[in-house]
This record gives sequence, structure tokens and C-alpha cells, in this order.
Amino acid sequence: MARKKDEELAQLRKGVLEIAVLALLRVRPHYGGELVEALAERPALATGAGTIYPLLTRLRRAGWVDTTWEESPVGPPRKYYTLTPAGRAELTRLSAAWRQLADSLTALLEES
Repeated sequence: MARKKDEELAQLRKGVLEIAVLALLRVRPHYGGELVEALAERPALATGAGTIYPLLTRLRRAGWVDTTWEESPVGPPRKYYTLTPAGRAELTRLSAAWRQLADSLTALLEES
């Protein structure tokens, strides 16, 4: 039963990870590992590097994030992801769509 619940949550989460990552990048640049850690602090959004890095690649190709390499105090240089003006506009659009969807679903669930 717990496994099915985990699978259901994973399916719901896939649709919102893009918004969550853009929202985190709105605050400040992050490298991939930081994004995984920041999402893990919110259990319903926790995901692994195998999901985050392909998502970041898609966001970069869409022009919503830029990347820069920075030296790390420990280990190799890190690739930081920064929200672009187009990414900010996309986050605004997605946030509005999310709110509308969440409000509609909440209203429907309350009717039941």
C-alpha cells in the first residue's frame, strides 16, 4: 500500500517540479546538488539528481535558465543555474496556472 502511495505522489510531483525549481532559482542561483537538497527539505517535492539534471537541461534549452561555472571550496568547480528574464516570465505564467488549477481542484474536493 505504501508503495502505491509513493508512486501516486511521484506522478503528481512530476508536474510541479519545474515550477518548484524555477521558484528556487528566483531566490538565488543554485547548483544541482543544492536544488536536490532544497527540494528534499519539502518531502512532497523530494527527488534525486537523476530527475533534476535532465530537468535543468530542458530549462536551459528553453532559455529559462543560464549556467555559469564557479570554483568550489571543496572539490571540482560547480555549474550554477540562474533564472533568466524569460524564466521569470515563465514562472509568473506557471504560478498563475498552478493557482487556478489548485483553486479549482480544492473547490471540487470540498464539494464531494
